[in-house]
Amino acid sequence: MRSSIITSALLLFGGAVQAGQSSNKKTGHPIDASILAHTGQPVGKEIKIGSNLTVYISAPSPKNPRAKSRAGTAILLLTDVFGLDLVQNKLLVDSFARAGYLTVAPDLFDGSPAPEDINTPSNPNFNVGEFLARHTPQVTDPIISSAVTYLRSSLNTSRIAAAGYCFGGRYVFRAINPSSVLGGADVAFAAHPSLLTDAEISGIVGPVAVAAADADSMLTPAQRANLEGLLLAKAQPYQVTTYGQTPHGFAVRANYSVPSQRLGKEEAFLQAVRWFDRFL
Repeated sequence: MRSSIITSALLLFGGAVQAGQSSNKKTGHPIDASILAHTGQPVGKEIKIGSNLTVYISAPSPKNPRAKSRAGTAILLLTDVFGLDLVQNKLLVDSFARAGYLTVAPDLFDGSPAPEDINTPSNPNFNVGEFLARHTPQVTDPIISSAVTYLRSSLNTSRIAAAGYCFGGRYVFRAINPSSVLGGADVAFAAHPSLLTDAEISGIVGPVAVAAADADSMLTPAQRANLEGLLLAKAQPYQVTTYGQTPHGFAVRANYSVPSQRLGKEEAFLQAVRWFDRFL
């Protein structure tokens, strides 16, 4: 794992955390990577909200020692293009629940996510460009907004953390920008985000952490440098950590037979939990 001194550190505007943010710090009951599931059977459930929204939801056990201090908070997990069909996405939701957070992942693709063999010759008829053209912010923002409303109104959530992966990573930046159509979250974490625009990065008004792969055509070294430069100009806490010998998608679909990928996924998950513990 490779992290620059500047980007892996928690960078705080003016050298201090604002008082309102520091008062939200949750201490005690540290966690480790043993709560992160990469294989196995999901333990949450899919439910229908209204007529148009499906979410996968997982709640912490009432016996979880971390849950009490996190009551009234929730994580909104925004998936990669493989959506709720990919078991690792549901297992991430369950893992955040084991960290003490009620966690909800909306179906961003109306039951038709990208196939898991998207990048293999066995699926030559799948057109990535056409898929992304069907799932623009104009289509995706309302879905996420409905999930935020569900968390706020139906589950009585007072503070929301947005955790986004790949496709979903772009939307956590939009979720902590109250001037955007989306908005609605208080803190964000993005793993190997794709399709980010400068305006989306510059529009944030809350803390954001990024877990980046060092071999990622969707977030190249030049794009990472640009991301850091734009975040540096903001009056918000931020963190950018680059994980060595990892590809795009490692924080979800890591190859656990490759030590660097397994370490990257575990550490990126812990990075997200610690960030939320600090700012949610």
